[in-house]
Amino acid sequence: MDDARSSPEIGLGLQAFTRPPGAPVLPRIARGDGIWLIDTDGNHYLDASSGPVASNLGHGHPRILAAMEAQARQAVFAYPSQFESAANLEFAERLGRLAGPGLDRAFIVSGGSEAVESAIKFARQHAVIAGQASRWKVIGRQPGYHGNTLGALAVSGDEHAHEIFGAMMRAVPRVPAPLSYRLPPNHTVESHARACAAALEEAILREGPETVLAFIMEPVGGLATGALVAPASYYEAVRQICTRHGVKLIFDEVMSGAGRTGRFLAADHWPAARPDIAVVAKGLSAGYAPLGAMLASAEMVRMVAEAGGFMHGFTYNAHVMGCAIGAAVLREVEEADLIGNAARMGALLRQRLEALAMRNPLVGDIRGLGLLLALELVSDQHSRAMIPLQKVAPARVQQIAMRHGLALYCRRTSRGAYGDWLMLSPPLIITADEVDILAGRLGAVLDEYAAELRLEGVLR
Repeated sequence: MDDARSSPEIGLGLQAFTRPPGAPVLPRIARGDGIWLIDTDGNHYLDASSGPVASNLGHGHPRILAAMEAQARQAVFAYPSQFESAANLEFAERLGRLAGPGLDRAFIVSGGSEAVESAIKFARQHAVIAGQASRWKVIGRQPGYHGNTLGALAVSGDEHAHEIFGAMMRAVPRVPAPLSYRLPPNHTVESHARACAAALEEAILREGPETVLAFIMEPVGGLATGALVAPASYYEAVRQICTRHGVKLIFDEVMSGAGRTGRFLAADHWPAARPDIAVVAKGLSAGYAPLGAMLASAEMVRMVAEAGGFMHGFTYNAHVMGCAIGAAVLREVEEADLIGNAARMGALLRQRLEALAMRNPLVGDIRGLGLLLALELVSDQHSRAMIPLQKVAPARVQQIAMRHGLALYCRRTSRGAYGDWLMLSPPLIITADEVDILAGRLGAVLDEYAAELRLEGVLR
C-alpha cells in the first residue's frame, strides 16, 4: 500500500479542524464490506477498532440496509412532541428488555455526549422532585471520559481538556480511577481498587452527602483508560457506598454497552453493582445512524413524568430513522447471537494477544472484556516503562498499521500521563479466521515498530 501523502486537500472539511497543514492525508473511504473498509485506491483495511467502537455489525449489513430503506419509504422524521412512531416504540421496548430490570425506560438521543448530558440532568430533576434539591454535585474519576459537550466534559477527568475549557465549566470533584497496570507504591491491584473506592466515600463525606447527586464511571474504560477493568470488589463497594449515601450511580456504557463485552451491558458482569442510570450509544446503532440512549427505572421515570415531564430534549430525540435502525440492530444482535460471539471471539483474540506479548517487547498490559480489549505499549516489559513521549507512539503505530491494512484506534490520554495504548475492538460479527488475520497483521505492525525503535536506540 502507498504511504500517506501530503496534499492541499487537508484544508477541506473536517480535516481543516483536526489536522495541521502538512499532515499526512487520510485514505478516502469508498465503501465497507463486513469487517473491511475499502478506500478509493482499492486498498482494504481490517476495521480492528469498529470505527472506533461503533460498527458492531460491520459495514454494508444487508438487513440493516433493508430496514433503513423500508423506514425511509414511510417516514424519516417526525418531531417527537407532535408524533409517536412505531420505530420508537419497538426500539425502546427491545432496548429496555435487553438492559433488564431497573434500566427498562429509554430516553433516546443522537449520541454518547447527549446521553450523558441527559443522565446528569435527569438525575438532578429527579432529586428535586424527590425533595432533595440540595443534591447537585456529580463526582467523576481521574482519568475518565464522558463526552465533549461542556456538561459531559465537566464530569470527565482529562487534565489537558480542563486546561483549555475549564474556565467555561463548573468544577466537579474527581476521585482516582482504579488503574490496574502502573500501580502506586506498595499496592496490589486489589488494594488499589479498595483505596479508590474508599476515596469515593471520602469525597462524598468531604463534599457533604446531602449535596452529592451522582457518581459517574465507565464500568469498562473507554478512551481515557483503554478497556480498564477493576476487580469485582470495586464495583460492589462503589454500589454500596452510593446506596449508603443516597447517591445515584451512573454507568457510562457508550463504548462498553450493546453487547461488546460479551453481555448486553458491561454492568451485567457485576449483578451486585447494578447502576441507577446507564447511558449507551455507539454500537447501539452499529454506526448506521447517530444514536444514543439514557436508561433509567420505570419508577424514576414515572416520578419525573407525573411532575410535568423531563425538562430536556433535542430536535432529534427519538428520531424515526435512528430508532428504526436501532431496532434492526438489536434484532440482529439477538438473532445472530452476537453477544455470545463477542465473548467467544474476545477470548480467542486475548489468547492471540498474549502470544504476541511473549515475542514482542512493545506489548505490556492486555486488558478488557469480550471484544473491548486494549494493549498497552511499553519500552520495557519488566519495568513497564513508557515509550518516550516525543516518539508519539500511538500515532506512529496507527500510521504503520494503515500501511499493513489494519485500521487501529491508538490513544494517548492527558498528553501521555497514563500511558500509550491501542484498542482492539473489531465488529461483533468477526470470525475465528478473521481474528487470526487481525492478530497476524498486528504482529507485523508491532514488529516493524520495534525494529524502528531499536534503530533509534529506544529498545535494546
